[in-house]
Amino acid sequence: MHGRTRLLLAAVCGVAVASVYAGQPVLGAMGRDLDVPVDSLGWFVAAGQLGYLAGLVLLVPLGDMLDRGRLIAAHLGLVAAGALITAVAPAAWAAFAGLAVAGLFAVVVQTAVAYTASASPPAERGRNLGIVTSGVVIGILGSRVAAGILADLWGWRSIYLALTALAGVLALLVLTVLPADARPRTVRYGQVLRSLGGLFVQPVFLGRGLIAFFLFASFGTLWSGMALPLAGAPWHLSEAQIGLFGVAGLAGALGAARSGRWGDAGHARRVTGIALALLLASWAAIGQLSWSLPLLVLGVVLLDFAVQAVHVSNQHTLTTAYPDRTSTVIGAYMVFYSLGSALGAAATTALYDAAGWTGPTVLGATLTLCALVTWAVTPRTTGRDVTRPQLERAEKV
Repeated sequence: MHGRTRLLLAAVCGVAVASVYAGQPVLGAMGRDLDVPVDSLGWFVAAGQLGYLAGLVLLVPLGDMLDRGRLIAAHLGLVAAGALITAVAPAAWAAFAGLAVAGLFAVVVQTAVAYTASASPPAERGRNLGIVTSGVVIGILGSRVAAGILADLWGWRSIYLALTALAGVLALLVLTVLPADARPRTVRYGQVLRSLGGLFVQPVFLGRGLIAFFLFASFGTLWSGMALPLAGAPWHLSEAQIGLFGVAGLAGALGAARSGRWGDAGHARRVTGIALALLLASWAAIGQLSWSLPLLVLGVVLLDFAVQAVHVSNQHTLTTAYPDRTSTVIGAYMVFYSLGSALGAAATTALYDAAGWTGPTVLGATLTLCALVTWAVTPRTTGRDVTRPQLERAEKV
C-alpha cells in the first residue's frame, strides 16, 4: 500500500470520526444555544454514537459486497450532509437528527480500515492499520483542539460547517486517488448480515468485543464529562483552553502507533494486558482534576496511549482471524465500541450532575477493571478454525 493511500485513508478516518466527537468540548455552549439541560448534554454525543451503531450493522457489511472506494466516497458525502444539518439546526431535535445522520455514515471509518487490512500484505497489516487508525485518534482528539478554537472565534456551529467542507473535499479526493477495490466474488446482503450475527457467539470475537465495550465506555466517560468541571470552579477554563487537553491525548495516542507492529510480531495479547493496566493507572491521576491540572494531563496521556494500543491490537487480532470478512468483522466489533461510547457519554454527565467529578472517576476505573477481567479470561486462540464453518454455511444460504 502506497504512503499517499495510507495518509488519505487516515484523513478519511479523522474527519469522519470528528463529526461524532467534535462537539464534546462545546457541550455547554450547544446546550445553552439549543436550550438543553446539563443532565442531558451527553445526548449530543450519544445521538451520534447511536447513529454509528446502526451504521455498523446496516452499512459496514456492504464493504464485503461493493467497491470500498466508491462506498467510502458516498458515505463521506452523507457525513457532510449530517454535519450541515447540525450546523444550521434551529432547535435541539434538529441537531440530534443531524448528529445521528453524521454518525450513521461516519462508519466510513470501518470501511477505510477494512480496505487497509485487505490491501495490506500480512507482514505489514499491523503497521498499516496503526497508521490509518491513527487518523481516528487525530480526529477524536485533534477535533477537540480545533473545536475549542473555532467555537471561541465564531461559535459552535462553525465546527460543523468546517466538517461539512472537509468531508466533501475528501469524498472527491477518494474518487480520484484511491485505487479500485474489486470484490473477488458476489455475496448477497442477507448472507453478509447472517455471517455478522454468527460472530457474536465466537469466544475470541466476543472477548475482544467486550474489551472494546468497556474500553470505549471508559474513554467516553473522560472526554464527554471533562469539560464540565474544567469550565466550573476552581478552573473556569474557556472552550479553547479545554480543547487544548486534546493535545495531551493526541500525544499519548500517537505514542501507541507502534502497537500495530507489536501485533505483527505476535504480541497483541500482551500489549492489550499492559495497556489496560496503564488505563487503570490513568484514572488515579484523572481523579485529581479538582486540584491538579498536571496530574489530569498525565492521566489523559496515559488513557489515550492505552486506548489506542488496545484498539489497534484488537483490530489486528480480528482481521487476522477473519481475513475473508474484514468489513463484516470490523463492523461487528465496532458495535461494542459504539455501545460503550454511548454509555460513557450519557452516564458521565448524569453522574457529574449527581456526584461531582468523583462519579465519573469511579465509573471510568470500574469499566477499566471490567476490561481487565475480560482480557484475563479471553481465549488465546485466533478463532479462525472455529468460525470458518459458520461463515461458509452463511454463504450457502
